[in-house]
Amino acid sequence: METTRSRVAVAGASGLIGTALTRSLTEDGHEVVRLVRRAPRTKDEVRWAPEQGRVDTAGLAGCTAVVNLAGAGIGDHRWTAAYKRELRDSRVLGTAALASAVASLDEHERPRVFLNASAIGYYGDTGQRAVDESAPAGDGFLPSLCVEWEEATAAAREAGIRTVVARNGLVVGRGGGAWARLFPLFKAGLGGRLGDGRQYWSYISLHDEVAALRHLIDTPALSGPVNLTAPEPLTNREVTAAMGRVLHRPTLLTAPAPALRIVLGEMAADVLGSQRVLPTRLLESGFTFAFPTIEETLRSALR
Repeated sequence: METTRSRVAVAGASGLIGTALTRSLTEDGHEVVRLVRRAPRTKDEVRWAPEQGRVDTAGLAGCTAVVNLAGAGIGDHRWTAAYKRELRDSRVLGTAALASAVASLDEHERPRVFLNASAIGYYGDTGQRAVDESAPAGDGFLPSLCVEWEEATAAAREAGIRTVVARNGLVVGRGGGAWARLFPLFKAGLGGRLGDGRQYWSYISLHDEVAALRHLIDTPALSGPVNLTAPEPLTNREVTAAMGRVLHRPTLLTAPAPALRIVLGEMAADVLGSQRVLPTRLLESGFTFAFPTIEETLRSALR
């Protein structure tokens, strides 16, 4: 962020990324306003009801940036029809509500940037093919969800607010996401590749994820979709081997694809699918990764 003190509103501030972003901003002297679903308890909280499309718009007035990271966890439950609806509503309805809220503010009270989360699930299964922001959306539930999610930012964009969509990769951190489950398994010597292990995983360290989000806020030339992934995607087999080296544990076990499909249902397609995603726009804008390799990323998470 800029050296001057800024006021930033964050939805999803209690999640893995939101917690780290909030801490980073606060440590640098910026004021963070958290969007909460209950009655506010402190002056730095603003109430919203995303599924009902309600936001206390006055609480966003004067913010330099509004950041939306909210959404139900992709891997938290089996993808039943009801949970797929929750995944969609928590993202699309919340984004639309926030976009409309910032657009409704008087011009001098609007944020300079509306930064909304999305995911590399937008691209679907790319196999061995590398893709960047110029690639079209893939097929299936996650790509269609991401398309709708990103389109929900329209009100902010049409109001002339710089709107950036962060297509997040697999964020490596101990406090949440996939690696919160992987680290204990691998530490216990129970880790191994998933399926044939040839599917690409596009990861990013939590440190670089937060630094990239702040870079998106601070870079006026950036708008539209930006991939937040490390420069060199790796296969699940390569990630598994790196986990073994860093943790000094064997990685001999394998979770066969048919078993994963039985256990995970439709979500298995996300685990077994290959996404070789490159951060072209992020690199072109001058961003530098602190932890570009998988071993550096893993060690940073374990520290």
